[in-house]
Amino acid sequence: MIASLRGTLIALAGTRVVIDVAGVGYAVAVTERHARDLRLGDSVRLHTALIVREDDMSLFGFADEVELGLFELLRTVSGVGPKSALGVLGAMTPDAIARAIAADDDAPFRAVSGIGPKTAKLIVVSLAGKLVAPTGAAPVESPAAPAAVTASLAAALTGLGWPERTALDAAAQVVEADPDAATTGLAVLLRRALSILGPARGRADGAGS
Repeated sequence: MIASLRGTLIALAGTRVVIDVAGVGYAVAVTERHARDLRLGDSVRLHTALIVREDDMSLFGFADEVELGLFELLRTVSGVGPKSALGVLGAMTPDAIARAIAADDDAPFRAVSGIGPKTAKLIVVSLAGKLVAPTGAAPVESPAAPAAVTASLAAALTGLGWPERTALDAAAQVVEADPDAATTGLAVLLRRALSILGPARGRADGAGS
């Protein structure tokens, strides 16, 4: 699995970029917001998700693990494929996504190209309680920490082969049990999650899914 890429941006067309890594060019789909910040020749690091289908292998890249985790969460919603999930992240910040879900407001999702009313409602219903909306004027990093940590931990577990729903449930359980999860460190939280799930069974489930 390709979990991240570091290299030079050698092509940029819309939301499709090509990253040169040691002479090999990787085509990666990124969000519209991310693409606007990129320039040819930039040294870029992307956290990536490799989506494999019978007739296609596609890489999706993100600026940080929070967006990658949200991408994986969105894909657990029925009717939301990788392109739709990327579209949501391109139109809304992680902060805005958490706020909309906490407010039971599907309007921002309906405004995203490719997301219909039914799917927008499913996003809100399916992810309710799984993200913590920031409040007041405090920096995003502090109030959004539980959501960010849960998303990052779930992404790490799916990278180890666990099904997305199982990974999300375990990540939420671990983060909820630790009031200091934001400062505990991902490696420690990952060990706790694996102690619940069992690493051997996780790899076996991943191989058979």
